[in-house]
Amino acid sequence: MEKLEKTLEEWKAMLDPQQYEVCRLSATERPFSGKYNDTKTDGVYHCVCCNEALFDSKAKFDSGCGWPSFYEPIGESAMTELRDTTHGMIRTEVKCARCDAHLGHVFPDGPPPTGLRYCINSVCLNLEPRE
Repeated sequence: MEKLEKTLEEWKAMLDPQQYEVCRLSATERPFSGKYNDTKTDGVYHCVCCNEALFDSKAKFDSGCGWPSFYEPIGESAMTELRDTTHGMIRTEVKCARCDAHLGHVFPDGPPPTGLRYCINSVCLNLEPRE
């Protein structure tokens, strides 16, 4: 996969203010406010910054946490994981492997088959429905 690199100024010009704050500055959208939190549409979720495929809707589940939750990414190479010690906690941040957009965090309290919960900001995603 070829890395997509842009300056913060280039990202700011192409993203709306909330997308920029979350994807490029690692902010978080308010819980239960995202457009995909309750979505049940069949399709593939892509990175809003680079259009890389990240999650299949078949892996989406209702975790009740206020953000779209998935038990696995679309592929092992879709994202990278980093240790996040902000806000007085130790968490695992997930970023798009292609463009390094902050997506959210992964937690070890999800359903089978993986036991993982990828808690992802809606603003980071574009859903392409299956036909």
